[in-house]
Amino acid sequence: MVIESWKPEETYEFGKKLGEEAKPSDVYCLNGDLGVGKTVFTQGFASGLGIREPVNSPTFTIVNQYEDGRMPFYHFDVYRIGDVSEMDEIGYEDCFYGEGVSLIEWSNLIKELLPDHVITITIEKDLEKGFDYRKITVEGM
Repeated sequence: MVIESWKPEETYEFGKKLGEEAKPSDVYCLNGDLGVGKTVFTQGFASGLGIREPVNSPTFTIVNQYEDGRMPFYHFDVYRIGDVSEMDEIGYEDCFYGEGVSLIEWSNLIKELLPDHVITITIEKDLEKGFDYRKITVEGM
C-alpha cells in the first residue's frame, strides 16, 4: 500500500489510522531518513492507541513505554544502538511478543532480532513534489 501525504497533518492522521487498527504483539518497523516525519507519524499512531501523554523519539533511551492507551505501546529508536545485545538488556522480547504493540525506528539495525512477521512502513521525501510531500509505503499488512 502506498499513501501520499502532502502535509504533516496527513502523515499524523495516517499514523492514527494504523494505531487504531493495531493488535497486541504487532511489530511495526518505521524506516526513513532523518527529518522525514517519523515522529509525526508515531505521534499519530500513539493517538490511535488512545495515548494522551506527549510522545517523543526515544533517541537516547532506546525505548519509551506508554501504558495509558488501549494496550501498552513500546516506541523504540535503535539508531544509537552499538550492538544488538543491548536489546537483551532492554527486554525487547517482552515487548515484541507481549500484550502490547511495538514500533521500531531504524529497525534495519536489529533485523536479526525481529519476529518473522512485521509491518514495515517507509517514509520518503520527494522535494520535486513539495517540501511537505511524503510517500508512505506499508508492507506486510
